[in-house]
Amino acid sequence: MQILLAEDDDGVAAALVEVLYDHGHVTRRVRYGRDVLTYHRSSDLLLLDLGLPDTDGLDVLRALRAVSDMSVVVLTARGDERSVVRGLRLGADDYLVKPVRLAELLARIDAVTRRNAAKGISAVRTGASAVRTVRAGDVSVDLDARRVRVGGTEVELTTKEFDILAVLAGRAGKAVSREQLLDEVWGDARHAVSRSLDVHLTQLRAKLCRPELLTTIRGFGYRFGDLGFGDPGNLRDSGA
Repeated sequence: MQILLAEDDDGVAAALVEVLYDHGHVTRRVRYGRDVLTYHRSSDLLLLDLGLPDTDGLDVLRALRAVSDMSVVVLTARGDERSVVRGLRLGADDYLVKPVRLAELLARIDAVTRRNAAKGISAVRTGASAVRTVRAGDVSVDLDARRVRVGGTEVELTTKEFDILAVLAGRAGKAVSREQLLDEVWGDARHAVSRSLDVHLTQLRAKLCRPELLTTIRGFGYRFGDLGFGDPGNLRDSGA
């Protein structure tokens, strides 16, 4: 498993990287909170210290949850009840207070990974149960072949247009924030040009000729699949 470790203490980081390596995990260690938002897309799980030198770890967690549902285990010396409650409410999957026994840390990582895999959170990243073709009404999106058909006719999309559609179709029926779209399509929501997303979405809607397929959620983002046929079965995937 690919683990991202956000830890500013060199000694602690070195010990954790060694233990995780011995148990089959590949770890990228970063020192600053800003690096979490840069490298999270290539990782399966984040080990997050809250006492980072550039920003509070809880603020990092809040920003991460706006763009990603990756597994997060907080590992910090901050053990007061308020911090624990805030961490869990902001979206941490688990919260451990230092010093922690390494065997317990490994067990918690395994438990979080199993729990989130069962919910399908890692399906697209791991490929274990990845959606292959998503259909809504007469629109089909083949995520593997990068092909889109509307009413049986193939529609030509640019790379960015398909990437946007793939993010939305991969979470069919669920709301996806603008920040998450920018992060997954452009690589970093902080540096992406928001106006570019608007232009590509306008072009995508025009090419699909199904304006109701991509619903705008005011103040948040978008949702794929509201074709209004009145039959939930019209929205489905045909993955194995």
